[in-house]
Amino acid sequence: MSRLSESTGARIDRPHYVIVGSPTVRNPRLSYRALGLLTYLLDQKDGWVVRSEQLCQGEGREGRAAVRTALRELAAEGHYRLERRQLLSGKMAMGTAISEVSKERWVKDNELFGSKKDRAVPVVQQPDGTFLVQYPDGTLGPDGFESDAAEEPPVVPEQEPEAEEKPALKEKAQAAPPKPARVRRTAAQKAADGRAKSDAAEQKTAEEKALDAAAEEVASWWWGDAQENFGPYVGKTNGYVAMRSMVRRALVKGYTQRNCADALRHARQYLPSAQQWQNALGVATGNIVPAQRNGRIAYSDEATWGHRSDNSAVPGSSEAPHPTTGDGSDDATFGVRARP
Repeated sequence: MSRLSESTGARIDRPHYVIVGSPTVRNPRLSYRALGLLTYLLDQKDGWVVRSEQLCQGEGREGRAAVRTALRELAAEGHYRLERRQLLSGKMAMGTAISEVSKERWVKDNELFGSKKDRAVPVVQQPDGTFLVQYPDGTLGPDGFESDAAEEPPVVPEQEPEAEEKPALKEKAQAAPPKPARVRRTAAQKAADGRAKSDAAEQKTAEEKALDAAAEEVASWWWGDAQENFGPYVGKTNGYVAMRSMVRRALVKGYTQRNCADALRHARQYLPSAQQWQNALGVATGNIVPAQRNGRIAYSDEATWGHRSDNSAVPGSSEAPHPTTGDGSDDATFGVRARP
């Protein structure tokens, strides 16, 4: 059925047994190789992942190039296609769709999207679990699965009541409230919903990219600043990536770039530990008063970094400094928090 059981698995439009119709078997444009591969694919369960590397393994199997040629042949005849799926969660997944009968819509979609490098047809998941094809102009269209229509409950015609119907049954039938009429959404409404979901997904993607760029800016600045003052880095090979991830998580939680930059300077570590990072963020935002050997005093960039009191190159330097971190001037006034 067209409803998805695995995000990357195959969607197969056929009953749960292998019977290939005569029009498909006698299609002169299908080679015996492609016909045999189609029969094998139809025998798999929904959610099975189609991979040419797996299909070419085993005794009596053909090579990967032959399998891929057969898959392209099935795609051209409307029996198979590769899909780039946009799920309701916003995530993207690659999968396949397989049909027992040749679908004219799939043939046209293959001609439209087959020139792409991955030959994938973009589809968007709907709230009911089905999919619609997303075309280059942004419109959405049916994906060609006819089995969904077969799942609709059959319409039973009303029958005349029997002449000698029992009074109790008649009263029960009269007391039962009428069932509300089923409202079917039009194709335009479905397309509008699909566009709204697509716009929301694009907005979320843009926000994620903005977060990545902001985190990269802070991480790149800190890596250069730390190398200049601490010397070359000799820690874990993925230290930069881990530090950038810590900054990104802080930005997601509402900390600013300047907060993160001040926290890294306070931590004085290429890659602070989780506890060091949390404490440094607390100091940078004024929620924690840093402890020193001579007692608890407020944090000062000038006192800590000396010649680096100029923050013009610090990411987020245009942001107003926090009252606790100050602006580095000698006449700054700091408050001390009393323990409860």
